[in-house]
Amino acid sequence: MGFLKSRNKIITYTIDKTIKNNLYISVQNGEVVVCAPWYFSRNQIQEIVEEKKRWILEKIKEYEVKKEEYVNSGIVKILGQNCNLKIRYKNIKGLNVNIENGVIKIELPNKYKKVNNDELLKLLTQKIYNVIAEREIERAMEKTRILLGYAPEDYKLERMKNTLGKCDNSTIIINPDIVKYKEEIIDYIVLHEFIHLKNKTHSKRFYEKLKQYEPNYEKYIDVISGLQY
Repeated sequence: MGFLKSRNKIITYTIDKTIKNNLYISVQNGEVVVCAPWYFSRNQIQEIVEEKKRWILEKIKEYEVKKEEYVNSGIVKILGQNCNLKIRYKNIKGLNVNIENGVIKIELPNKYKKVNNDELLKLLTQKIYNVIAEREIERAMEKTRILLGYAPEDYKLERMKNTLGKCDNSTIIINPDIVKYKEEIIDYIVLHEFIHLKNKTHSKRFYEKLKQYEPNYEKYIDVISGLQY
C-alpha cells in the first residue's frame, strides 16, 4: 500500500508486483493500482507515482464526476404516463425525489447500491406512489366532497392486493398504487367509494347515483377491470 498527497487529501494506492518489466498505473472505480516489476523498490515506485500525480488525480476526478451522474433504472407509470426513473447514489441519509417533464430523479444513500435492481425498483415505485397519492387523493376527496355535499369521517391510504379502494363503514381506504392511473380514474374511484357511504352494496340505487354524477363511469370500469373497489 502506498500514499499520494494532494492538498489536504491522502490518496492510497495498491501495489501489485509482477514478473513483467514495465510499470503501469490504472485507476479503476476510483481505486489506484500500480503494477510494478518485482525488483522495483518502494521508493522507486513512489517516485514514478509522484511523476504521474496529475494524471492520477484527473482520472479520479473523472470517476467522481461520473459517479454523480444519474443512471436510467427503469420505467414508472404515474397518472397514466410512462416516466423514466433515474437514480444516483450519494453520501446522504434520506431519499430525495424530483419529478419534472416526465422524468423521476432520485438520490439514494450509498447503502442502496447493494439492493437487487428489481427489488429496488419495486421499493422506489411504492415510495413514489405514496408521495404522489397523498396529494392526488386529497385533491380528489375535496373535489368529490364539494360535488356530493358530504364526506367520510376519515380516509386513509393503504396498499391492498388487487384492490384500488374500499369503504369500511364511515372510512374510505384508497390504495396508493392508484396513482399509476390517470387523474380521471382516481376521481372515479373516490366518487365510487363516496357513494358507498350511503349505498353499501352495488344496488340499482347505487348505480343510479353513480351515473348521476359520472355518466361515463362504464368506460372507467373497462380500464381497471379485474381490480376490486
